[in-house]
Amino acid sequence: MKGGIRYHPEVDPDEVNALAQLMTWKTAVANIPYGGAKGGIGCDPGELSISELERLTRVFTQKIHDLVGVHTDVPAPDMGTNPQTMAWILDEYSKFHGYSPAVVTGKPVDLGGSLGRDAATGRGVLFATQALLKEYGKSISNQRFVIQGFGNVGSWAAQLIRENGGKIVAVSDVTGAIKNSNGIDIPRLLKHSKENRGVKGFSGADLIDPKSILVEDCDVLIPAALGGVINRENANEIKAKFIIEAANHPTDPEADEILSKKGVIILPDIYANSGGVTVSYFEWVQNIQGFMWDEEKVNDELKTYMTKGFKDVKEMCKTHNCDLRMGAFTLGVNRVARATVLRGWEA
Repeated sequence: MKGGIRYHPEVDPDEVNALAQLMTWKTAVANIPYGGAKGGIGCDPGELSISELERLTRVFTQKIHDLVGVHTDVPAPDMGTNPQTMAWILDEYSKFHGYSPAVVTGKPVDLGGSLGRDAATGRGVLFATQALLKEYGKSISNQRFVIQGFGNVGSWAAQLIRENGGKIVAVSDVTGAIKNSNGIDIPRLLKHSKENRGVKGFSGADLIDPKSILVEDCDVLIPAALGGVINRENANEIKAKFIIEAANHPTDPEADEILSKKGVIILPDIYANSGGVTVSYFEWVQNIQGFMWDEEKVNDELKTYMTKGFKDVKEMCKTHNCDLRMGAFTLGVNRVARATVLRGWEA
């Protein structure tokens, strides 16, 4: 199994189960050899010191060390966790089982992490967006983007989209939202955001109401923050032609219906944000082989997987005459069902 561990105040068993199921379909769509898993601790990591986080992580690992394993269940970082968290898990797990770098992914590079893993989800979002726009005879350049969320995924996506000629007109994070119709200077914003722990107060753009970020005028909207942000309250107001779901489950089912009636094309999360788990797979493969790749190989392989993934989803859409979300789920469920039947597990 594969899935992230999140440290967040709202973690509960229902959310963890839902996200684990989502991972089952996501790994199937990405065509990597895992089932889905998820874990978490209900806490506010921002309120905890580094040593408190370390103790929390190590005790958690002591409780789950016989549930995870290189060929059983391989965790990764999620909201509120990072490579350092993975390093603590690896170290604690290794006390029980001997040094096993492949037991977690998203590790620091010095401990067997993969080059390119940090940017992987954001880079996957770039490749997914390119694949979708190409379908409509467009490319990244000259499109106007709005990105909600400027954490790992949002900031990398912003950086890579800008490098490919896209214009980012609005960005938001927990501190606030900013807008500049001529395009935000992303390298400057990254520097500002690092120094000030958020986008608020950035001089190269105007402050706007964070609630309005999703309805700003743009061609491509990228929700890269929390789930459930696009709902029946704001779906009618959305001006984007394309929505790329970099977050998990950002669009609720009611909004889905409203948007598809409006002709908005939604690239679903289980495909759009699968770059992270795909490079996690590459990291696991490298650890098992004991042979590390250079960054170029990681990025090339990721592009191959994302491009093939889009093609597979599109085939499903054509076969079943359905939208991209239904196509992606059908592809995922189909692959799981075929494996189930082949192993003789069917009821």
